Amino acid sequence: MLKEIIIASANSAKVREFSALLSPVVGRIVPMGEMDPVPELEEKGASFRENALGKARTVLGASGLPTLADDSGLEVQALHGRPGVYSARYAGSEATDDDNIRKLLDELEGVENRAARFVCCLALVYPDGREIVVEGVCEGVIAEEPKGEGGFGYDPVFMIPELGKTMAQISPGDKNSISHRGRASRAMIMYLNGHKTRA
Repeated sequence: MLKEIIIASANSAKVREFSALLSPVVGRIVPMGEMDPVPELEEKGASFRENALGKARTVLGASGLPTLADDSGLEVQALHGRPGVYSARYAGSEATDDDNIRKLLDELEGVENRAARFVCCLALVYPDGREIVVEGVCEGVIAEEPKGEGGFGYDPVFMIPELGKTMAQISPGDKNSISHRGRASRAMIMYLNGHKTRA
C-alpha cells in the first residue's frame, strides 16, 4: 500500500471520488490545495494521456511525493470526438458545467446518433522516475436534456442505456462501479497489486 500520494486536481468532486476509489491501496490522498504554493496546472497536450502525465509531473516536481493525476473528458461520436481534451472548457475558458452542457446540446440538436463515451486517463508518477498510466472508458449516449442532481460536468446528460438513467441520477456508489474514473482506478489498483495491465 502507498502511504501517501498527492492528487493533482483542484476539482474537489474528483478528489472525493478518487479518495473513495483508491482507498484499498492508498493510505492518504492529499488534495493539491493543501500545498503551499499550489502549483499551476496546464493542459497543453493533444491527448488525455499527455495531459495526465503533464499534471502529475508538475505536482511531483513541486512536492517530491508520488503524485496521481487524471485527464478525463467526453467524446461524442457525431462530433468526431469533441469535446475531448477540451471538455472542461468547451464553451470557453471560464465556462461552467451548465455552459458546456448547453453548447453540447445545441450542437446535437436534431442529430440522431448520440453515442458518446467518457474517457479517463490516470497517471501515477514517482520521485524515482517510474510512471504508470491506465485508462478507463464508459460508453453511453447523450440525453436530449439534463436529468438528475448528482455528479458534475456532463453527468446530467450522459445516459447509461442499460440503466435508463444519466450519471447524475445514480448513486455515487453505482457511479463508481461503472464510470470511466472507476474503471481507471480499478486498473490502477490491479497494477499496484502486481496484476499488470496495459498502460
